[in-house]
Amino acid sequence: MLGFNEPEFLSQLASTVALRPRIEELADHLVEEGAEGAEGFDNLFLVGAGGTYAQMWPYEQLARRCSTLPVRAVIAAELVASGDATLGERSVAVFTSVSGTTEDSLRAIEFCKSKGVRTIGFTGYADSPVARSVDVALVSEPKAWPFDPQMLLFMGRLLARRGEFEGYDKLADELANLPGVLAAVAKQAEAPAAAFAEAHKDTDYHFLVGGGNLWGFTYLYSMCILEEMQWLRTTRVHSAEFFHGSLELLEQDTSVIIFQGEDETRALTDRVEAFAKRVSQDVTVFDTRDYALDGISPEFRGLLAPLVLDTVMGRVSKHLERVRDHSLDLRRYYRVMEY
Repeated sequence: MLGFNEPEFLSQLASTVALRPRIEELADHLVEEGAEGAEGFDNLFLVGAGGTYAQMWPYEQLARRCSTLPVRAVIAAELVASGDATLGERSVAVFTSVSGTTEDSLRAIEFCKSKGVRTIGFTGYADSPVARSVDVALVSEPKAWPFDPQMLLFMGRLLARRGEFEGYDKLADELANLPGVLAAVAKQAEAPAAAFAEAHKDTDYHFLVGGGNLWGFTYLYSMCILEEMQWLRTTRVHSAEFFHGSLELLEQDTSVIIFQGEDETRALTDRVEAFAKRVSQDVTVFDTRDYALDGISPEFRGLLAPLVLDTVMGRVSKHLERVRDHSLDLRRYYRVMEY
C-alpha cells in the first residue's frame, strides 16, 4: 500500500480510543455538577479552525438530533472577533489541534478563559501551547488524526448521562475495535483510490457533495486536502442545498465526488447522485456501505461515516500526491507567509 505505515496507523488510532476512561470521567463530572446543583454548565461550544472546525460539525449535528443541550460548532477566529452573547461562566468549550500550536485556537482559548469558560483540549502533544492553555488536556499519540473517536466518545457519554443517547456503552466498547476496522477499510480502498487518482491526475476542478454528518468531511476534504494540499479548484455543497444554485455548474465532463453515508440524510444524497449522473459522465460515489466494518453494530455504522471516509479518502490523497507529483506537505502561503 502506497505510503501506508500500518503499525503507526493502528497505534495512533488505539491511542485515541484509549482515552475513553478519561473522557468518560470528564463528561460524568460535567453532568454530575449540574445534577448536584453545583456549577454545572448551560451550553457547549465546539471550537476549531479549518479542518478541526469542520470536524466538529457531526457532533453539533448529533446533539441537535438527540439533545436539548445547546451545542454549537464555531470558528475560533470569528468567536474572538465577534464574541457570543451566550458564552460565559456556565459554558464549556472543546478545542482540537493536531500540533497543539494553532494560533487561532490559542487566541480563542484565551478569549474563552477571559469569559470564565471551562476549556477542554484534544491534541497529540502534552507540552504544546494548546495542552498547556486549556483547563483539561486529553493527549493522544503525536499526529493522531482524525479527532472523531475522541469527539464521539465525549459527546456520546455526555448525552448518555443526560438520558439522550441509548446504547453508548455498547458503542464505546465497539470503538476498541476501531484500529483494526479502519485498517481493513484502508486496504479495501487502496485499489479504487489508485484508480480514481489515475483517472483524475489531470483534473483541475472537482465538485464535492455530502450531507448529514458527512457535510463536515465534505467541506474538509474540499478545502483542506484538494485546495490546500493539492492546489485544485473545488466547489463543495451540502446535498440538501444542491438544487438551490450549485447544480448549474455541472457539465458533461465535471468531476463530481459524492460522499454517501448511512444516516437519515442518505436519501438527500441519493437524489443528488441520480441527478448528477444525468448530466455528468464523471461521477464518483464513495459510500460507507461498501465497507464491512466487522465488529461494529448496524445501528452505529452511520455515526462512523466520517471516520470511514477519512480513511478511504486518505488513500485517494496519497495516490493523488503520486500521480500529480505534488507533495501533500507543500504549501505556498499557509504557515509560510505572514497574514
